[in-house]
Amino acid sequence: MLRGRNWLVDGGLGFALEEFGFGIHRDPLWSARLLASNPNAIKEVHKAYLEAGAEIIITSSYQASIQGFCSHLEVDEKKAMEHMELSVQLAKDAVKEYAEFGCGEGKRCLVAGSIGPYGACQADMSEYHGKYVDTMTKEELMEWHRPRMKALINAGVDFLAIETIPSLKEALAVLSLLRTFPNAKAWMSFSCRDGHHTNYGDDFSEAVKQCYVQSEQQLIAVGMNCTPPEHIASLLEQANVTLPPPVLLPRVVYPNHGEKWLPDQGLEGASQEWPFIKEIPRWASLGATAIGGCCGLGPNDLKKIASAVAVLPYLHE
Repeated sequence: MLRGRNWLVDGGLGFALEEFGFGIHRDPLWSARLLASNPNAIKEVHKAYLEAGAEIIITSSYQASIQGFCSHLEVDEKKAMEHMELSVQLAKDAVKEYAEFGCGEGKRCLVAGSIGPYGACQADMSEYHGKYVDTMTKEELMEWHRPRMKALINAGVDFLAIETIPSLKEALAVLSLLRTFPNAKAWMSFSCRDGHHTNYGDDFSEAVKQCYVQSEQQLIAVGMNCTPPEHIASLLEQANVTLPPPVLLPRVVYPNHGEKWLPDQGLEGASQEWPFIKEIPRWASLGATAIGGCCGLGPNDLKKIASAVAVLPYLHE
């Protein structure tokens, strides 16, 4: 699905919503809150990313869960599933409306259903270390992820973006669940703390290898997101040691801005300029064929990333 060309992934949804004036970073549902309170805001952010050049739009389901919606929105499970399905419809509507206004003529845009980690939906920052897997079984992780995966697939995503995963244990649990939906495709994107390890501490090269071995037929890309950009090149080098070449298994890269996220303040010391644009050709030379941004990188940043990606040759024939 992603082979044979370069792709531009969108940027940080929650960050863009903050830029648009929606104070969500103290909300336990984060951007998923707006699926209930202001869905049009989510669609407008998707359209802003399309206008910036994005070809892959990731749904607003990263921090969506049955438990979270039932607890914080006081809805039943049926309504919670409807909110998850709405995240897909909003992304699809944004792509459709963008095209109907004469934009992106001849451009192929895909909708990726966001499958964030268990920790993201606990609103306790545990997605940044993943230690919760020490007290959870593989089966418990699978059952927790199942309703959202089912909702996104039923709503018609082009593929799933299994993203910001801090540990190999959770990655393998989600991929085991993916096999129960044999027609679905997904990419696996880890969050990493340095150039060699996931946030939990797994060896990155071994982690991506095990994911590929387990789900070769359903995995359309592997990579990293919400990771400091200075670690991307090293991580791509690590992946290249254990994986098939990118022409067979594309690499996806959408790093964060590079600052530390503080719950009450947002990005610590965030600047207006992102100094890693110049690194994009190097990332591409190391196998990255789907490139975008995560926390701290909004539509204006994506325009600059788009300009860098647009002049890249496809190096992986």
